[in-house]
Amino acid sequence: MYLLAIDTSANASAALLDATNVHDVRVMDSFTSTFSNDHSEVLAPAVERLLKSAGIGGDSLSGIVVGVGPGPFTGLRVGLATARTLGFVWKIPVHGVMSLDAIALEAVAGKPETEFVVAIDARRKELYWARYTCTGELLDGPHVTVAEELPALPVYGAGAGLYAERLQAIGASVVEGFEESHPNAVAIGTRAAIQLASGERPLTTEPLYLRESDAKVPAVMKGKLL
Repeated sequence: MYLLAIDTSANASAALLDATNVHDVRVMDSFTSTFSNDHSEVLAPAVERLLKSAGIGGDSLSGIVVGVGPGPFTGLRVGLATARTLGFVWKIPVHGVMSLDAIALEAVAGKPETEFVVAIDARRKELYWARYTCTGELLDGPHVTVAEELPALPVYGAGAGLYAERLQAIGASVVEGFEESHPNAVAIGTRAAIQLASGERPLTTEPLYLRESDAKVPAVMKGKLL
């Protein structure tokens, strides 16, 4: 079972996975951009390269997995539009996974002893975050708030590194080694493979923007659009 995974909640990321053995999901190839604003330019060519290097066509995939956020409006919709379009063209299912779940999956690999939080940068001096059990089950979220509103728990993800002092001031702890962790397509795809194998239905591709786009219609134009 081959899965194509895509996430654009942070940097553009894509991965091709062999999920035939769900206990040993194999990464056939992957791509992650080093920039945070080139989603529309690099994502489609990256997907094409992944499939070409593996020697398979899109219609040979069992499905597409896409991170549904939370994330910035512009970047997130690039990944969602790409996944939906490819799924339609290749006539294969498209599954959604909350992007924070990707970091949670990686956190669980370290066998945390307590509940924990995953947090990434939401800009505007805020964080996207969610709370999980020590086994990675979602308890609360996702939310977008200032750092001071997070629970006093271990925090994984780039948001922890960004606001380490503010989090420590409320009793939260920044987990070493995860201060720069962003959602990525490999973990998104692995999470979905586990869900599908267990009979759990992944999410739809409805985006989790959590707030309105930064782009606004200029006041001078509003009257002309009515």
